[in-house]
Amino acid sequence: MGRRMRDASQRPLTMPHQGLLLFRMAPLGMLLGMLMTSCFTFCLSHKNSEFALTNPEESSTKETERKETAEEELDPKVLEVFHPTHEWQALRPGHAVPAGSHVRLNLQTGAREVKLQDEDKLRNNLKGLKKGKRLDINTNTYTSQDLKSALAKFKEGADMESSKEDKARQAKVKRLFRPIEELKKDFEELNVVIETDMQIMVRLINKFNSSNSSLEEKIAALFDLEYYVHQMDNAQDLLSFGGLQVVINGLNSTEPLLKEYAAFVLGAAFSSNPKVQVEAIEGGALQKLLVVLATEQSLTAKKKVLFALCSLLRHFPYAQQQFLKLGGLQVLRSLVQEKGMEVLAVRVVTLLYDLVTEKMFAEEEAELMRETSPEKLQQYRQVHLLPGLQEQGWCEITAHLLALPEHDAREKVLQTLGALLATCRDRYRQDPQLNRTLVILQAEYQALAALELQDGEDEGYFWELLGSINSLLKELR
Repeated sequence: MGRRMRDASQRPLTMPHQGLLLFRMAPLGMLLGMLMTSCFTFCLSHKNSEFALTNPEESSTKETERKETAEEELDPKVLEVFHPTHEWQALRPGHAVPAGSHVRLNLQTGAREVKLQDEDKLRNNLKGLKKGKRLDINTNTYTSQDLKSALAKFKEGADMESSKEDKARQAKVKRLFRPIEELKKDFEELNVVIETDMQIMVRLINKFNSSNSSLEEKIAALFDLEYYVHQMDNAQDLLSFGGLQVVINGLNSTEPLLKEYAAFVLGAAFSSNPKVQVEAIEGGALQKLLVVLATEQSLTAKKKVLFALCSLLRHFPYAQQQFLKLGGLQVLRSLVQEKGMEVLAVRVVTLLYDLVTEKMFAEEEAELMRETSPEKLQQYRQVHLLPGLQEQGWCEITAHLLALPEHDAREKVLQTLGALLATCRDRYRQDPQLNRTLVILQAEYQALAALELQDGEDEGYFWELLGSINSLLKELR
């Protein structure tokens, strides 16, 4: 035992052994030894932070996080329940707040404060929760229940109660727009009469048909009537009181101006109005129009009569049949060949082109719809227009019209030549003048098309005309 003590006394002392020795000393010496050890450790940590046992900042941060985590993981059951009143009270940490309490953050003190909600408001909110309604909170959003309810009311056509602004606006509208009967009474007091379109047309027809009206008054009545019958409903109303027949009979007048303006009214009434077209055929309008065209009339009168004839024939195959039976092609041929009527030639050619292509489109439509004998196609098949054009010499007439100087007239003639190509091919080939005219026009439009290309137009107006000429020359070779 003594040997061990000597060996131990001969070895150098270390910190653990020194601490053990001091521990065995008197209490005063032990206290002094612990104090020296603490001072040594503190000085060493401040000399080099790398050798410090812990980082003070990290320790503080970890301690704070540990405390926050511990607070979050606290069981709500062990929290002290805070019993709020109707006055604001500071809420201390660790207190649990009952449901329905009103909590706020005091920005002056930084403390959270709590109080009870008003009993009536809380009771209404609880009722709203039971019924599935939205709580009375200050937001700009809508719940799905709100949207479903609004949509259901919209589908059911339920009218929302008008607000005061809506009621005021409706009252203002009522003041601005009053019933027609009230307006009539007000205007009667001012000696002003309000008439409907129907009443106006009746008055105009009576003025035109009256023997007491002067020629100027009759012409003015027809001029005003043309404005109203442009509307489809008004044109059909003209039938209801016999006004259309009165205007048709005006074509028999001995006054050229009355014929002219009567045809003007009929052309406006016939346009795209099948019901009026049918009544016009039954009322003898087609025969009267052809008579005016066949007799000597002024150019302006024949323009308006031709306008009425075109409006009556377009998209009306029955009228086209009657037109051929009454010798309409002969009338038009005489009109085109008459001196001073060259201006009407392009309009006549355009009409023939429309009638030919209209029948072609009807056949193509029936083929696409796979209808072998629709009623519309049957009516068009009874219109033997192409054989009539060939017999009446329209192949040569149309070819000679290509010499007209206007580009627009040439364009329409070229279209008609193309539409008649299947019927008039042999006639075209036997016409040397047509071939020379096409060659001359080809050179002219090549130069014009080149100018268009220089101006940046790849496929301009003259380029299209040149293409039509090239196609005709190719077919005729």
